[in-house]
Amino acid sequence: MNPTRSIGPAVFAGGEVLSQLWLFLVAPVLGGAAAAIVHGFLIENPKSFSA
Repeated sequence: MNPTRSIGPAVFAGGEVLSQLWLFLVAPVLGGAAAAIVHGFLIENPKSFSA
């Protein structure tokens, strides 16, 4: 998901599209933060996930 590809068309479309733009900016940041937390948990406790 590339936020730039969402921002450009939203600026020109205006209206309701701009009100939904926050999702395209916030979602990648939250996804990255969640991935960092999960990665940190897996690296600190690798034996808890082995079979």
